[in-house]
Amino acid sequence: MDLQLLVGLGNPGSRYAETRHNVGFMVLKRLATAEPASFRNQPRLQGLLAEVGIGPERLRLLMPQTYMNESGRSIRAA
Repeated sequence: MDLQLLVGLGNPGSRYAETRHNVGFMVLKRLATAEPASFRNQPRLQGLLAEVGIGPERLRLLMPQTYMNESGRSIRAA
């Protein structure tokens, strides 16, 4: 299996934290906590990235740190 990417959409900053606008971020945080894995800032990707799983079962979790309407830039870079 190829390395896979799961993107959780949301808006950065405290204004949107824990709101319906950030459900995608909340889901990825819960997945990362279950593994456990931690998110690291990846400036080149304009986002936070974590990896879960081992070997061919790896899954990358990406939380773009751009506003939702600009998230394509982060996803393309990933």
